[in-house]
Amino acid sequence: MPIYIWKGKNSYGEKRKGKLEAQSEAAALAQLKKIRITPTVLKEAPKDIFENIAFFQPKVTGKDVVIFTRQLSTMIDAGLPLVQSLEILGGQQENVTFKKLLKEIRVDVETGMTFADAMKKHPKVFDNLFCNMIDAGEVGGILDTILSRLADFMEKSMLLKKKIKGALTYPVVCLCIALVITAVILVFVVPVFAKMFADFGSALPAPTQFVVNASDWAQRNFFMAIGAIVAVVVGVKKFYNTEWGRKKIDKMLINAPVFGPLIRRVAVAKFTRTLGTMLHSGVPILESLNVVGKTAGNKVVEQAVFRVADSITEGRSIAEPLEETGVFPSMVVQMINVGESTGALDTMLEKIADFYDEEVDQAVENMTAMIEPFMMVFLGGLIGGLVIAMYLPIFKMASVIS
Repeated sequence: MPIYIWKGKNSYGEKRKGKLEAQSEAAALAQLKKIRITPTVLKEAPKDIFENIAFFQPKVTGKDVVIFTRQLSTMIDAGLPLVQSLEILGGQQENVTFKKLLKEIRVDVETGMTFADAMKKHPKVFDNLFCNMIDAGEVGGILDTILSRLADFMEKSMLLKKKIKGALTYPVVCLCIALVITAVILVFVVPVFAKMFADFGSALPAPTQFVVNASDWAQRNFFMAIGAIVAVVVGVKKFYNTEWGRKKIDKMLINAPVFGPLIRRVAVAKFTRTLGTMLHSGVPILESLNVVGKTAGNKVVEQAVFRVADSITEGRSIAEPLEETGVFPSMVVQMINVGESTGALDTMLEKIADFYDEEVDQAVENMTAMIEPFMMVFLGGLIGGLVIAMYLPIFKMASVIS
């Protein structure tokens, strides 16, 4: 459907402008008349030559989905029909990719498809968790409540990811800066000193000779070193994409001395939050566990959750197989056991998630506080060591002269 650009005046004589979708120019004029706009300019918007090339289109972000979910929940709670709500939200959407997607969902719903099934056609934007909860909301007639819970869940998940990224950004940036500075010193600064030292005619101190040798190697193999780093990164990524490789790396990460406890807390918080939200929304336990396993983000946790699902089909409780996996702390297992016994498992899971969110906050603060002095010492030792190594021959020459 073409898009028209218009300029005009409203019933109060105020200037207005905007865009609208219409089958034809006459239909666009009719729409403007309905909202009491007297158009002075009405023309079809120029076509985007890249509109059919996915690479050039904006991505649908998590923030876009959260805002859409929150707004849709409010509209449905206010009594607006689903199709009308989708039409309004799609019309005011600035992200053209998301706008097009919402239009496709609205058309599918109008033709008789359920809202959940229409969303399942777009798995890159709406994952299994989202679609299963929407399905439960439609069946139970509580779609507005489910959408509100989904928005809360996604906001908390995004906040958790932001905290983790914030904790990892500082050491990564410091390490990159250290590598760049070291490369610049070895390739451009050390050769100047090496040429000067060659005129001394005497043996260089061991630290200085080591730095000069490292500089010679870096100059001869600079591009080869860059290629080797790129090859290692690509190789690790390809290895991680394999089933066995992902299992090995995830196991190594979750048992790592510094980052391991943080990763484990994040995994527990995500597991309990997701499972609690799905159970509270009316999704069956086995279906919830299968979705939670697929969205765990860690292969070790994923396999543990699937083992729990298999055990439940055999008539066992959740707590017992969870304890056998060795992934979840005993406190979590005990609280889940209490939740099962009292019939309030969903509420207990949400309480555990809130507790572990605070644990993650504390772990991030502790890790940041520990990493900062370590990185300062590392950067100071590296750069200071290079500088001292370069000045040792000068100090030696000064002592000989004196």
